[in-house]
Amino acid sequence: MITRFLGRVFSGQLFKPPQPKIIPFIVHGVGREAISPCALRVTQTLQRHEFSAFVVGGAVRDLLLGRRPKDFDVATDATPEEVRGLFRRSRVIGRRFRLVQVMCGPETVEVSTFRGTHPVDEGDERVADEHGRILRDNVFGSQEQDATRRDFSINALFYDPASQEIWDYHDGVADLKRRRLRMIGDPERRYREDPVRMLRAVRLAASRGLEIDPGTRRPIRRLAGLLANVPPARVLDEMLKLLLSGHSVQCVAQLRKEGLHHGVLPLLEATMGQPLGERFVMLALRNTDERILAGKPVSPGFLFAALLWHEVLAAWKGFEDKGEPPVPALYRAMERGVQAQAGKLAIPHRFSADMKEIWALQPRFLQRSGKRPYRLLEHLRFRAGYDFLRLRCESGEVDPAIGEWWARFQHAGEAERSQMLVHDGEPSGRRRRRRRRRRGGGGAPGMMHSGSELVS
Repeated sequence: MITRFLGRVFSGQLFKPPQPKIIPFIVHGVGREAISPCALRVTQTLQRHEFSAFVVGGAVRDLLLGRRPKDFDVATDATPEEVRGLFRRSRVIGRRFRLVQVMCGPETVEVSTFRGTHPVDEGDERVADEHGRILRDNVFGSQEQDATRRDFSINALFYDPASQEIWDYHDGVADLKRRRLRMIGDPERRYREDPVRMLRAVRLAASRGLEIDPGTRRPIRRLAGLLANVPPARVLDEMLKLLLSGHSVQCVAQLRKEGLHHGVLPLLEATMGQPLGERFVMLALRNTDERILAGKPVSPGFLFAALLWHEVLAAWKGFEDKGEPPVPALYRAMERGVQAQAGKLAIPHRFSADMKEIWALQPRFLQRSGKRPYRLLEHLRFRAGYDFLRLRCESGEVDPAIGEWWARFQHAGEAERSQMLVHDGEPSGRRRRRRRRRRGGGGAPGMMHSGSELVS
């Protein structure tokens, strides 16, 4: 698209769209073979129908950093309806930002229409709340305006696979060379438009080894409270990207440094203030990073279970100290731990269910007599529960000998397992017989039933 110099009123001032620096392949060295097949197909199809089409944003940034992008996004001057009409396997999604997902086999490419930067007339679709956060923005514009609408200079890079050129509107390539993360425009206004940008700044800086520009960093601590106005689902999405970046240790340290952990993981603040809790959390994060960097799968439910465990543990002990039986006390503590995060993070049920199962298994690892160890080995979540136990042992919360016992028991032969059983089961045996009689007499209450599953 030819750069257009149209005067626009932007944030109360005369705004002149920037002229891009067009960087050839011989300078940047990123060839079209680095672009995914689906992104190539999308850009080629759009260009063949006389639309502009560029690979944009994080994929271009990561390619310049020598990293393999996880996904590819495309920006175009075609409207969502025009894009949808060109690709049979596609769908329009989003309300706040309407875009098109194009599917090519297992790969999905998101295609967005260039966004406008100027204020709109009454009746158009740009709406903000009282804090300045944009609630809906489907105002389309030019490529120059779209570049200015992007958050950081290193994300405002457009790559044309046809010419293998990079169009750089805000000196993003120079910032990458300096390892600098810089906001486009006034940082405070941009954070107010979308407070999640503060979390994104932390994640990008920590995971890409960048230094946050002083002007970009300055308002963050003061505006951290704006995250309370963001829908919990959006905060969760950004937190998952942060925790599963392969650099979660650095990301969490940066969150605390910038004062942002209050808005997303308030319980983490109390945990990290305890030596045992901090050691446990950091072990979990380091293990997660190692697995991700090694290409191994990671369970978000397991990670959240680790982040919240010491608050659940403290509540569990508190309920027991007040005279509640151990099993109901644990279940009540688990509910409290999950509910305390509900207002900040919309943790999906599939994750919270995993968290509760992992927590509920922990007392069963202490019971190593009779048939109970054999039944625990057969539990669907045994491996996750065992990995969690090992973290507790490594952090000093649980006697390491218990973790070593289970490491041997699960791989031992039948004769060795029989010899390993701990023969001290009088109290647990009496509890188990009493529960069987109570169920035979008409059924136990729901919580007691859950408890019998927990300790059987």
